[in-house]
Formats: sequence, structure tokens, C-alpha cells
Amino acid sequence: MHLTGTSALVLACGCVLGTPVLLYAWLWSAGRISAALPRRAGRVVQLAAWLGPALALLGVYLLWPLVSTVILSFQDAAGKRWAGADNFRYLAGDPDVRSALANNALWLVVLVTACVVVGLVVALLGNQVRYEAAAKVAVIAPLSISFVSGAVIWRSMYDYAPPGLPQTGTLNAVLTSLVQAEPVAWLIDERANNPALITVGVWMTAGFATVILSAAVKGIPAELYEAARVDGATWRQELRHITLPQLRPALLVVSVMVAIAALKAFDIVYVMTNGSYQTNVIANVLYQQLFVNQDYGKASAIALLLIVLASPVIAVNHRSQRAGEER
Repeated sequence: MHLTGTSALVLACGCVLGTPVLLYAWLWSAGRISAALPRRAGRVVQLAAWLGPALALLGVYLLWPLVSTVILSFQDAAGKRWAGADNFRYLAGDPDVRSALANNALWLVVLVTACVVVGLVVALLGNQVRYEAAAKVAVIAPLSISFVSGAVIWRSMYDYAPPGLPQTGTLNAVLTSLVQAEPVAWLIDERANNPALITVGVWMTAGFATVILSAAVKGIPAELYEAARVDGATWRQELRHITLPQLRPALLVVSVMVAIAALKAFDIVYVMTNGSYQTNVIANVLYQQLFVNQDYGKASAIALLLIVLASPVIAVNHRSQRAGEER
């Protein structure tokens, strides 16, 4: 059924206004029913009334898509016939998938390390100077734009022209005019393209690490440093025995969130190289299988692979949170 603009607007308004009314009617009815029942049965009805809508939404928007993905991963490209484990054999044997996984591993190691280091340095040094706000704004500013916009900006900065031609890319213009060096094909040269893409990721993500770690640094009691200085501790000893232990929960949060972002890396690669020149990542392989090849089976298998890769990171985060609560 095709909806006109007016009909779609009316339907949207009806959903927005009608949902609270339906929820109120649902809870009011449950309250009347529970009041008429014995106390224990009434509590069960009230519990079901409050949890029911939430569980239904979780089932529709979280559980069912996951189940559908698992089912599709064992079906053919059209999602109509069973293919057994063929899609997973493809994942194990396809060189493009192995290359993408290797690139994701590189993203994971470099992006997490660089973001933690940049965020920690800015947080610690910024806490000691007057122009702390300006320094943090310079690092945090990229958070205000999307990954796609950042990728477009850096693609222009990495632009390349053969030697002898005018260089429109900022980096190559600097190399050729100030340093008198040969221009670099940043996005084509396989020795430079992955580091160049990850640099964009660091530029876009380091601000998040800075925000979290700056707040954590300011939360460290000053009395700890005063006592350490009285005992003659150097700044290295303060960093090792006070700052880093106090920042451990924040460092873990930053590492986990950036690690998940590295595993899901897509926008930057898609906009800047579309996975060419050995820069592909697993999320871009999923996109190519789903929207270019329209192979729902392989795309679902790749989606499950992403979930499996992210699960240990999420488990570590959950375990650390529980340990922190117990302490």
C-alpha cells in the first residue's frame, strides 16, 4: 500500500499520540484486574503488565532480528533454500574476508592504543595548564561531525596527483612545496593507505577518550598527590602508583568502546576507498554482500561473525563493571 505524504504524516502522528494512550489503558486495566485478584496473583499481573511491553519490544527489535540472522546464515543467497554451512565455509576460505579480518585487527590494535594515549596525554597535561579548555576543544571538536563528513574532509587532504602536476591535497602540497619530497598516493599505496585511514579514525575518536579520561582525572583526590609529594615521590611514581590505578575503570571503558568502534569500522573505509587497495574491513564486506551482491546468506554469516568478534570485548566490559560494583 502506497502512502501519500499527508497519510504518512497522519499515521506517524497517530502512532506518537496513540502509543501513550494505549500504554496507559493497558496499565490501568492491569491495575483494575490486579486489584480484584488475591494479593499474590495481583502482584504477578502487575509485574507482567509492566514488563510485558518492554519484553515485547526487545523481542521484536532485538531477539527476532538475531534469530532471523542466524536462520538466514544457513540459507542461500536469496534466503529461500538451506545451504548448510556453505556460508561459513566461504568465511573461512575467502581471501578477501581474511584480508578484511587482518585489517580489522590492525584497526583494533592501533585505534585503541592511539586513542587511549592521546586521550590520556591531553587529560593529564590539560589538567596542568591554563589553556586546558582550548586544548580539549581542539581534540574534541571532530566529535561534532559525522564519520562520513570527516572521511570526506580527509579524502581531500589525502588527494594525490602524479609528480609534476599541481597537488590539490593538503598533505601532498606540503610535501612537495615545503619539504621538496615526492607526493604520496596515501589512499592507493598499500604501505600507507591503512595507516592513513586509521589516522582519520583516531582524529574522529580521540575526543571521546579525552572527555572520559579528563573527567576521571579531575575525580582523583588531590590528597593522594599531596601525600605522595610529602613522601618524595617523583611524577613518574605518581603516574604509576596513583594516576593509572585510579584511572583503570575509565581506561577500560574507553578501550572497550573504541575497540567496538574498530570492529565496526565502515564509514571511513567506504567513503575513502570503498575497500579497494587492500583496505577492506569486515563491515564493508558485509555491505558488499548484502547490497551489491544481494547475498543474504553470506551477509548474515558475516553479521554473526561481527557479533562473535565483539562478544569477548563486551564480556570483558561487563565483568569489569560487576567487579567494580562488588568492590
